[in-house]
Amino acid sequence: MKAPDSLRVESGALMALRLFDIAYAIDLAKAEAVWAAQVRTSSSRSQLSMTPAKAVAFEVPPVLLSLEGISLTLEGQVLPVVVSARLYDFGVVSLMLRIAVTDLDWQEYSRLANALDDAVGPEAGNGLWQNLLEPLRQILAPALIRPGVSTMQEDYLLGIVHRWSEPLTAAELQERVDLVPLLSGERRKLSEGARRDLLRHRYSYYEDDLVVLTWDRAFIYEPRKETDVADVIEVANAQLLELRYYDGLLDDELPRMYDLVEAERSSGGIFNLLAPRRFARLARRLHTLVAEVTEITEQVDNALQVTEDVYLARIYSAALDQFRVANVTAAVNRKLAIIRETYTALYDEASGARGAFMEAAIVLLIMLELGLALLRH
Repeated sequence: MKAPDSLRVESGALMALRLFDIAYAIDLAKAEAVWAAQVRTSSSRSQLSMTPAKAVAFEVPPVLLSLEGISLTLEGQVLPVVVSARLYDFGVVSLMLRIAVTDLDWQEYSRLANALDDAVGPEAGNGLWQNLLEPLRQILAPALIRPGVSTMQEDYLLGIVHRWSEPLTAAELQERVDLVPLLSGERRKLSEGARRDLLRHRYSYYEDDLVVLTWDRAFIYEPRKETDVADVIEVANAQLLELRYYDGLLDDELPRMYDLVEAERSSGGIFNLLAPRRFARLARRLHTLVAEVTEITEQVDNALQVTEDVYLARIYSAALDQFRVANVTAAVNRKLAIIRETYTALYDEASGARGAFMEAAIVLLIMLELGLALLRH
């Protein structure tokens, strides 16, 4: 067996993603028009490059924008970086930094990946990303529906190899190359258990391709230079971010809801003539919140439709599983159920208050009629 050091990455890339929630929704057609009018650089509707539309397709294809490139100093080198942004209709923008890699040995490639993460990853702060995001947000302002400033973000790092210094199958690659330093970002040696967990999600379709997924990084060996796997991973990150945003929103809403309900009940109850109207108004507000969150979460859930491409479906499902999207979805649904039960109870209480008021009014009218009858006699 040849030494791992003899293997070189002849062609590949490193890609860093940072995703932001910038609005309730984005009018993608308007975003394309605004971009064309103000910036006059390319934009396109994203489609998976090599997968038939009937097998895998975006429900609403996101818009891909080309931004002005930047430079980063990594490992003592000043490297050009291609910058782009992808807009999703449910209000998420994904910023992408891509560095082309040629003729690096594997250890150098892994060190460069970790240097990129040090420079732009979660520990590096938001300065660079905000400098890219804010001008984009201003240009797209007319296309943003209910824009907001959320502190929630998702980040992801992709190591992509298109060609090695010699032909390799996926099985040979895993024997020759230690993927753990790239996937973990750790400089120290991991335990065998940690290594097994890190390499657990491995997928190949042809004998010469390989995808390894982790929580915040992935390695992709794709000699045909297809981008579908990277696109699917990005979609899963966008879904996670949007669901986390609404989970946090509902976390904030529940205590506020309890306070409002208690305030209404403490303001006079059924003896307050305005109580039925107030209960109904509060119930309508909660119903609107549930409807909005339900609508947007359904958009998120249906962002990518996978039907016939079993391989890509496995990777997409594994990414959703790795990112624990199902857990966040379940949390959102539990909180929505609590709010639904609350507004149903409020409607019932409002109806009960109206009934009690009507009964009291009828009794009062009867007593008034009796009193007038006694006075006449």
